[in-house]
Amino acid sequence: MNVLVALVGVGILVGIAWLGTGVAHLDTFFGGILPCIAFVLFIVGVIVRIVGWARVPVPFRVTTTCGQQKSLPWFEHDRLENPFDRKWTLARMFLEIVTFRSLFRSTKASITPEQNLVYGSSKYLWAAAIVFHYCFALVLIRHLRFFFDQVPGWLTFLEKLDGMMQVGLPGIYLTSFGLLLGLGYLLLRRLLIAQVRFMSLPADYFALFLLLGITISGGLLRYTPLRVDLVAVKELVASFWTFRPVAIEGASPMFYIHLFLVSVLLAYFPYSKLMHSGGVFFSPTRNLPNNNRAERHVNPWADELPNKTHSYAAWEKEFAEPMRAAGFELDMDKK
Repeated sequence: MNVLVALVGVGILVGIAWLGTGVAHLDTFFGGILPCIAFVLFIVGVIVRIVGWARVPVPFRVTTTCGQQKSLPWFEHDRLENPFDRKWTLARMFLEIVTFRSLFRSTKASITPEQNLVYGSSKYLWAAAIVFHYCFALVLIRHLRFFFDQVPGWLTFLEKLDGMMQVGLPGIYLTSFGLLLGLGYLLLRRLLIAQVRFMSLPADYFALFLLLGITISGGLLRYTPLRVDLVAVKELVASFWTFRPVAIEGASPMFYIHLFLVSVLLAYFPYSKLMHSGGVFFSPTRNLPNNNRAERHVNPWADELPNKTHSYAAWEKEFAEPMRAAGFELDMDKK
């Protein structure tokens, strides 16, 4: 049911774009006005989320580590796994963001028919995540060509690198297939693994189907006769900055479907789990050094709050009868 809800939701979005441009001919609205609204929602949403995270107080170090903490001199300290200072914390953050280090080290647990608990590698998930994220980043960078009058040399180099396996015209980009491969694995993983399927919500499937819709529609625009004039697309993008959106003459509804799905992704991004790309920088389990043995971290606003401590004696008195009924021995009865 969760899969069906998400799939129908993306299908409705595709239908709205197709009817709006192919039937109602609202090309200017779907090609110019909606992308501008989506971009504003994206910027505002990202700022609100980041400011909200930045304002959350973190008085204590709640780092998650798997290495030896800095202690007595004769214990070897694992600087990268359990950083003590800001320098090694930044190094760990860099590797986490660039290489998905914690995901690479994760393992999966399963129970054999003999009811034995066994652990195995989950490197396929790490590989799929790496392929998807890097391909998605390269696709975004490639699309920057629409924002330049003269395409920079470094951007041309990236495009040639992406299309190094060119066969015929138009050139085939490796990132196009990398996106499909990564998204396909992530979707099949949610569908085929019972534990993951049990935890998946419609929002999880919606994000995958939305990204797949953008990837497939973008591929159709490049590798089929549905492609659109790139010069006209540049003119459309340039019209965004003047707040005078123009329609592209002769563009197929597939172009507006692609642009509409991208607009939905922009507007949806800050308010969804996809915002983890920004949240990782504010995660106290990752961005704080573990120096709890060297420094005492005190809640800075503890004196401003009323003292609402609840001692064990008071707690035991509150739940005395249920505990006696359950057969627990109480300290108050020993006195």
